[in-house]
Amino acid sequence: MAEKNEYIELPWTMNSSSGDDEAPKDPRTGGEDFTQQFTENDFEVTPPAQRVQFILGEDVDDGTHVSHPLFSEMGMLVKEGDEIEWKETARWIKFEEDVEEGGNRWSKPHVATLSLHSLFELRRLLVNGSVMLDMEAQNLEVMADLVCDHMVSAGTLPPGVKDKVKDALLRRHRHQHEYAKKTRLPIIRSLADMRNHSSSKKKKSNSKHSRPAQNLSSITEDMVKSPSNQSMARPGSGTELSEQQHKGNTHFMRKIPPGAEASNILVGEVDFLERTLSCFIRLSQAVVLGDLTEVPVPTRFVFILLGPPGSQSNFHEIGRAMATLMSDEIFHEVAYRARKRDHLLSGVDEFLDAVTVLPPGEWDPTIRIEPPAAIPSQEVRKRPPELPKEEVDEEEEEARLREENGLSRTGRLFGGLINDIKRKAPWYISDYKDALSMQCVASWIFLYFACLSPIITFGGLLAEATGKHMAAMESLVSGFVCGMGYGFFSGQPLTILGSTGPVLVFESIIYEFCLKMGWDYMTFRFWIGMWVAGICIVLTAIDASALVCYITRFTEENFATLIAFIFIYKAIENVMVIGKNFPVNQGIYDCVCTPPIGSNASVIDYAKYNWDSCESYNGTLVGGDCGTPPTENVFLMSVVLCAGTFLISTVLKEFKNALFFPSIVRQYISDFSVLIAIFAMSFFDYSLGVPTQKLEVPNELKPTLSTRGWLIPPFVEKNPWWSAIIAVFPALLGTILIFMDQQITAVIVNRKENKLKKGCGYHLDLFILSILIAICSMMGLPWFVAATVLSINHVNSLKLESECSAPGEKPQFLGVREQRVTHILIFLTIGVSVLLTPLLGNIPMPVLFGVFLYMGVASLKGLQFFDRILIMFMPAKYQPDYMFLRQVPIKRVHLFTMIQLACLIILWLIKSFSQTSILFPLMLVVMIGIRKALDLVFTRRELKILDDIMPEMTKRAAADDLHKLDAEVGLLARIFPWGKGSRSRVVTKPPGLDDGIVGSGGAVGAGLITCTTSNANEKEFEAQSSLLKK
Repeated sequence: MAEKNEYIELPWTMNSSSGDDEAPKDPRTGGEDFTQQFTENDFEVTPPAQRVQFILGEDVDDGTHVSHPLFSEMGMLVKEGDEIEWKETARWIKFEEDVEEGGNRWSKPHVATLSLHSLFELRRLLVNGSVMLDMEAQNLEVMADLVCDHMVSAGTLPPGVKDKVKDALLRRHRHQHEYAKKTRLPIIRSLADMRNHSSSKKKKSNSKHSRPAQNLSSITEDMVKSPSNQSMARPGSGTELSEQQHKGNTHFMRKIPPGAEASNILVGEVDFLERTLSCFIRLSQAVVLGDLTEVPVPTRFVFILLGPPGSQSNFHEIGRAMATLMSDEIFHEVAYRARKRDHLLSGVDEFLDAVTVLPPGEWDPTIRIEPPAAIPSQEVRKRPPELPKEEVDEEEEEARLREENGLSRTGRLFGGLINDIKRKAPWYISDYKDALSMQCVASWIFLYFACLSPIITFGGLLAEATGKHMAAMESLVSGFVCGMGYGFFSGQPLTILGSTGPVLVFESIIYEFCLKMGWDYMTFRFWIGMWVAGICIVLTAIDASALVCYITRFTEENFATLIAFIFIYKAIENVMVIGKNFPVNQGIYDCVCTPPIGSNASVIDYAKYNWDSCESYNGTLVGGDCGTPPTENVFLMSVVLCAGTFLISTVLKEFKNALFFPSIVRQYISDFSVLIAIFAMSFFDYSLGVPTQKLEVPNELKPTLSTRGWLIPPFVEKNPWWSAIIAVFPALLGTILIFMDQQITAVIVNRKENKLKKGCGYHLDLFILSILIAICSMMGLPWFVAATVLSINHVNSLKLESECSAPGEKPQFLGVREQRVTHILIFLTIGVSVLLTPLLGNIPMPVLFGVFLYMGVASLKGLQFFDRILIMFMPAKYQPDYMFLRQVPIKRVHLFTMIQLACLIILWLIKSFSQTSILFPLMLVVMIGIRKALDLVFTRRELKILDDIMPEMTKRAAADDLHKLDAEVGLLARIFPWGKGSRSRVVTKPPGLDDGIVGSGGAVGAGLITCTTSNANEKEFEAQSSLLKK
């Protein structure tokens, strides 16, 4: 069938070239025109976007039209010294970079701003100029011959200047990194300026041998040709020459995406042409064309634009327009798939439809627009608008997500645990290999200090609450035992174990109870621990961790914000305690330095020496306070150390986005920010010699009480035999406490925003934790559970971002470095801290308080609840552009925030008083009930945006939809009595129902509806259904 030639009708009039768009072929490949294999009826009446979607929707039969990332480079024909050559002036990966005029450097990457006129001119050139698709050429010389022959045959190039055009195309290509190696700045002039300058020199010279005006034809023999005219495929025929004369920019090469190809734009003016020549070339196979490109990547596209003098600036803008088009995600795919000229024009038209025009006079064109933080997806431009689909069944979607996360009931004992093991086992080896990074070293050292101080502090509080039955030494040993076991065998090793306030309150209540009863505390605690471990194992067996799906953002962010506020509050409170113990305004310090006996110096001469320097001058301290150093500066120094640690950690953590130093240096400084702060402020404290409080670490590995050992006897004379049985009652409360602390922290760590790839392990984590609690109970060690703030900071310290991004492109968050090594090393070093006492004893406690303050503030980052609290104090015009503010009225957002804030205050009050703090875990369960009650206050859509949908609500809505659908099908059955002779069945399966109860024919059985229709009546059935819905 003969193809009907059709052209696109546009609002402007242009002449279309009737020449063949296909490039000449090698005689060996045959001359069949593959572009004649299809027709496009009604192509001219469709919008450009639909034409592009049609082009991109075609199947690619071969690998030659598969798109690759593109690096675009624009070169201009200029003169430097006595040589005419192509000079690189701009480049694109995603954003434009220009060579600064006279600056001999690259500009900052910026969004390309184009004039609309240059785009129209470019379209006109594509209509009237040469378009050669799938050219067979292996080097630049063959390509130049084919281009010139094509232009001559089309009548656009006079035969007499064919050799001059070819010679211009084969000029040497010099790139910016080659200029940068020179000590002088290049003198760049257009050929038109060269001609004028040559003419003026001729007038001034009286010599009859003076050279005529220089034009391209007169200096052809004096030029050095480009090594790109040599074949790269034939060994010994130009490859060595190319390697010697052109060295690619290997430093910039790491910014190029893998598998990228090049697009070269060559523009310039010559004095032997009378009209503009243009050619768009796509090579059938990408080849490296010598020095044509700055980096050694193969070239696929070439755009040539040559014209008479006087049009240099216009050509430069047209070249920028073409390079920007090639960097556009949609046009660059069209360029790969185009089979004729009209396809390229459709791509240009679609680009024109999508551009945004800035009116003149309302902005400065010289301003460079910074690249955006996030580039919007262009998938909408690629695909046609989809027909409205049936709403996704939310129950099935929720069930699928719960199934992936292991939060669905399996119906068999230990089914969830077995699934967790199967899910995590394939990743176990990679959990160690993925830790080979300096980022893990920084995370390890940071979290070591972050975990060590609370363990020791908790040990001191525990010693007071339990009569020294457990203290700092027992806390260190417990950290070692629990941390190592959890690190090796847990399902989510990113979770950091630690001591918590509710556990401390629980221990104090049990100790006071034993004192009243006259029982042995450690033995009774042993049986409580055994019961807690047994109950947790039972909960693991019945998949109780599936209840985690009821912990929504409302509950988890309340809990996380509370713990973060506690860290901030405790850090400040500890510094204030130092102020009480060492006040600034003290009495007179009764200690004076006096001269040695027999010295001629007076007392006034020696009074200037301080307490710590008196002895070095052989003086004698006299006074009642000379036994202790002066402490009036301790509090102020502690404030400086705490604030300095916090500020240095915060500033250096964001240093990776700074403008100084290479990216790898900035990344290391960011990763080791907390470690740098600790050492810097510790050295500052040491240099001043102020006697601040230092970290106290036990120096002997033995129990705090000499009357107890490392194993607790299960039976003692003090305790009756039935004490082991009644221990189940406090164990129930302890189980609730441990279960809620552990699972809420696990939910926060496993949230989808962290982009974890290795899956969750709620059941496995609870099982390992129950075993560790049993071991700690046998050894008389404190119980460790998941610590929220420490876990959040552990995750934040291991976040991954894209490294080799295109210039101007912001690094993208890729996920978290999921591994076990940091968790193991943290608690391994905690176990050997007893051996590091001489070193750790030099770290001031205010420095560690500053680390606490940093962790508390850092863990608030990314919490929607905290963001909504801040929004309450912002005027509307200054509020950030959060997505939930676009979709929910601001009053409803504030109402939701106020309810959540009230719950936070209640939790704070309950946790603050020792009489009520034991009820804290139960209040977390109450929070889930309060969140459930919000279904009556907020709509389903509002809750889905501000929080998460709870499973029961989804089930109820699904049941309502089922009843509605049941009534609708019953009505249809009465109106349209189809039945016999049907050849197809349409089956609609509501969520949560099994396939085993499907009825046949038109029956409705157990919630599964089966409607039988004939093929001829399917469309009528859909139409009638839509009318009924309306």
